[in-house]
Amino acid sequence: MSQYSAGAAFRKAMQEESPLQVVGAINANHALLAKRAGFKAIYLSGGGVAAGSLGLPDLGISNLDDVLTDVRRITDVCDLPLLVDVDTGFGSSAFNVARTVKSMIKFGAAAMHIEDQVGAKRCGHRPGKEIVSKQEMVDRVKAAVDARTDDNFVIMARTDALAVEGLEAAIDRALACVEAGADMIFPEAITQLDMYKQFASAVKVPILANITEFGSTPLYTVEELASADVGLVLYPLSAFRAMNKAAENVYTAIRRDGTQKNVVDTMQTRMELYERINYHDFEQKLDALFAQQKAK
Repeated sequence: MSQYSAGAAFRKAMQEESPLQVVGAINANHALLAKRAGFKAIYLSGGGVAAGSLGLPDLGISNLDDVLTDVRRITDVCDLPLLVDVDTGFGSSAFNVARTVKSMIKFGAAAMHIEDQVGAKRCGHRPGKEIVSKQEMVDRVKAAVDARTDDNFVIMARTDALAVEGLEAAIDRALACVEAGADMIFPEAITQLDMYKQFASAVKVPILANITEFGSTPLYTVEELASADVGLVLYPLSAFRAMNKAAENVYTAIRRDGTQKNVVDTMQTRMELYERINYHDFEQKLDALFAQQKAK
């Protein structure tokens, strides 16, 4: 009997949907909601882990175990293939990168992207980014590829070089990463639609477009990105941002009004929650167990 491969599922999703929409899921509950909405793949953002799970900025503070905790919780309940942000690999050596790759596969992730920023990284849409040399990034990719225990697990190389060194240098880095074994390329903070086409034409592997809100990249549509030969479209934190704003509004209203009555209509109902997490299936099994015990 063949062993299930999350990486193979991710590659299959890309064959079935082009460009493949990959939506961010900040936790296991959101992963289930994304699946219910019809998405074929989901994403765990490093910035989301930092802000959502730790309440900290995305500045290289979170570590491998922080991310793995959220990966496991998601893959335990949702079978959609999961793309994971592993920042710079969670360590300064090839051994750290290798450990990250093996752990991602073991915990059920389908794909990961690793970037060319320095260890003290920052959000890709913030100023002041610093990147490592092209050779150091190539070494990261080689270490990741060599560490794979599942050949279908996707190694995606992200480059932040556009904002630092310009388009030509960024494409040159992407080409070097593909030569080193990267399956896909993630050019970060793209500012013009045609840039994606230039990347795709040069590297000849799938290109990911990060369509994050309030960043450097315009909110292009799927149709526009398809015209630029984009293979994957990422929405890393859309639901997270909406969730945070809704929570703030509820907290403010309860504190101000002394009751939640005025915001109840903005909430997911108890029955809606139960349906989304299959609560009644669990309860029925519990009832059956109690019935068996009483019958003895």
